[in-house]
Amino acid sequence: MSHDDLRRAGFKHRTRVADARDRLLAAVTPHDRTERLALVDADGRALAETVTAARDVPGYDRAAMDGYAVRAEDTFGASGRSPSVLRLAAGDAGGEDDPASVPPGEAVRVHTGSELPDGADAVVMVEYTEQVGDEVEVFDALAEGENVGDADEDVAEGQSLYDPGHRLRPSDLGLLKSVGVHEVETYERPRVAVIPTGEEVVQRDPDPGEVVETNGLTVSKLVERWGGDASYRDVVTDDEDALREAVESNRDHDVVVTTGGSSVGERDLTYEVVDDLGEVFVHGVALKPGHPVALGEVDETPIVMLPGYPVACVVNAVQFLRPALKRAGHLPDDAPPTREATLTRKVPSEPGVRTFARVRTETGEEGLEATPTRASGSGILSSVALADGWVVVPEEREGLEAGATVAVENWEWSA
Repeated sequence: MSHDDLRRAGFKHRTRVADARDRLLAAVTPHDRTERLALVDADGRALAETVTAARDVPGYDRAAMDGYAVRAEDTFGASGRSPSVLRLAAGDAGGEDDPASVPPGEAVRVHTGSELPDGADAVVMVEYTEQVGDEVEVFDALAEGENVGDADEDVAEGQSLYDPGHRLRPSDLGLLKSVGVHEVETYERPRVAVIPTGEEVVQRDPDPGEVVETNGLTVSKLVERWGGDASYRDVVTDDEDALREAVESNRDHDVVVTTGGSSVGERDLTYEVVDDLGEVFVHGVALKPGHPVALGEVDETPIVMLPGYPVACVVNAVQFLRPALKRAGHLPDDAPPTREATLTRKVPSEPGVRTFARVRTETGEEGLEATPTRASGSGILSSVALADGWVVVPEEREGLEAGATVAVENWEWSA
């Protein structure tokens, strides 16, 4: 269908969300750029190598209880009525007068986490002992290794810890430091060019008929939150030559995303430019708000063309840009966290269309309640900015009734 025909016909065919996403991801090639980073700079980065432990952790046998380090064989037969009597060595393990070893027939005072002295192979808990002068009475027979943490109890030297593609978390960084790893090879952040469009869109305070640019700012910050590196470009007016130059000059990015100009109006030129330069393989998706999204590629660079209405822009960014960015950067595309709530009002939905209903949540008498902020209005930015999440109505449902138990998705999560 020609561009003029599409303008006249509108969106008679809309691709299902899952199909559109699959088509986009098929056009995304994970990049191969890596960099070696110190652990302090590696939080949130995807590993480009398998990481193994350089040493045992804790690295020494240690006392798992407060008490006395002993040779287990010296306690054989000990009981409440017939204790084993051991000579108490001077000093505490780990202290200034740390005994070097535990000779046969002796005991050394230890604290939880203390290194086990040479010769000792068990720890008797302090509650099963009694000190009498320079001797210790032991009322419990111990087995070798009892109340002792092995040198590799936490991690063993050479143990494989993380595979390529694992996204590093703060707890991972702590573990890596403990096993003697100080630098890691990571994939560079995927690079995303964010290009806001529209002749009426301005970065300053607007005059009548003008609109403040918000979509590019919102999307660029979402890109950074999702683990990407955003290049937030200047607004491009509705001119084919200007749009062509903007797309072509940013093809060195892993993903190019535009905001506005994706529908079928006279000034919606972005999809035409992309189709002339390469291919638009999806134009119109069965979701609400925001069905005029377009997806394509130019010289193997995926292009995500988001609608200009702010809410539609956000919904489509989450549904399409996020998974594309994750794939490009070797990052896991985890599902958003959800909270179960009771719907306070009916949410209408068109059959065959996946609907994203913005909701606010609050705790009621019988648990968490979700109240729709607005049933329609994809240009009302406050309806999503002041929401606590959204409820997804699947394509096969014709709305949700008040009182239904729903999952509220936190679309702004940082993973």
